[in-house]
Amino acid sequence: MRTVVGPPAEEGMHDMRVPVIVEHAPPPPASPSTARPPTPPPTAGPTVAAVRCALPPHRYAQSQLTEPIGDLCLPPGADRAVLRRMHASAGVRTRHLALPIERYALLGDFGRSNDAWIESGLALGEEALTGALREAGLEPADVDLLVFASVTGVATPSLDARLAGRVGLRPDVKRLPLFGLGCVAGAAGLARVHDHLRGHPDDTAVLLTVELCSLTLQRGDGSRANLVAGALFGDGAAALVARGSANGSGGGSDRTAAQAGRPQVVATRSHLYPGTEGLLGWEIGAGGFRVVIDAGVPDIVRGHFGRHLRAFLAEHGLTVDDIGSWICHPGGPRILSAVSETLGLPDEALDSARHSLAAAGNMSSVSVLHILQSLRAHRPPEPGTWGLLMAMGPGFCSELVLLRW
Repeated sequence: MRTVVGPPAEEGMHDMRVPVIVEHAPPPPASPSTARPPTPPPTAGPTVAAVRCALPPHRYAQSQLTEPIGDLCLPPGADRAVLRRMHASAGVRTRHLALPIERYALLGDFGRSNDAWIESGLALGEEALTGALREAGLEPADVDLLVFASVTGVATPSLDARLAGRVGLRPDVKRLPLFGLGCVAGAAGLARVHDHLRGHPDDTAVLLTVELCSLTLQRGDGSRANLVAGALFGDGAAALVARGSANGSGGGSDRTAAQAGRPQVVATRSHLYPGTEGLLGWEIGAGGFRVVIDAGVPDIVRGHFGRHLRAFLAEHGLTVDDIGSWICHPGGPRILSAVSETLGLPDEALDSARHSLAAAGNMSSVSVLHILQSLRAHRPPEPGTWGLLMAMGPGFCSELVLLRW
């Protein structure tokens, strides 16, 4: 069975013909008398009240992981030159792993890896969730909706159900566990939280993401895709608390000084790229999740992503130049370069993504929330600043979330 769900593309992959994307032609421009004016910013909307990440305690420099990962993936005596180049060029300085590196050789099979995902995921998920609620000044009983996303393990009951009782969520809390979105789930999860809070402005919603990518590394697999994953991905969890406008934390002129540092979610946009299902994902087998990463992803980004992003901004009377804060999923150096090129961004625009990649690796759906937490804590934008949170993932798809501080 071939199931496509998983992380983003990076260097070192085999060449593959990039799918030709055939999309419906846009309608002709409307006449001046019937043209729709730009969408004005809403006066109230869901607000991000808190973001908290939780990283495993096992932290390693990239140089400390190169040879142990080679031992896991390559046969004895194999040439490690390509492996070492991948680790040196991944843009990663340090990573956190769910387990001490020496334990990975002892996992044996998918069942044991998945058991480790459940155990570590519950601990990290609880830390992130309770920390975010504390930061927002809320109690677990205040949560009306919990959206949970992960693509690095499976469990029924899902981790959100297992966490509900141990952290004190109400028995009537709404739950939405998501699997299969991969790296885009941080942005897509926030978008779905936005949709819910638009319709339920009295509610409080939490997005929880848990990604333990290291537990999907395939032992004895020297494929380039597996080696890229071993060079790029890290582990972590993150929780985001959002509140509807009726909670007094929405946008508009009545926002207090304390609330001004909390960005409002203005609008979102999802996009699937036809004919690209094979670019990213997992091949699921007896060994668990075997990564699928294709070298054609940066070309898809260059050819199509910028056009759709600009059209989305134009609907709100904005251009790329109006965005003061870019929160981009750090898929890897080549992906970030492709995003910068297609949007014509200055070199520093995606520094927050590069810093996150260097500090923690690509944490799949956790990464955009890791960047958002760092931005709020260390470089909060000025009130009125427009921001764009964006990610890409399997499908192939993209998700855009327009923010305003």
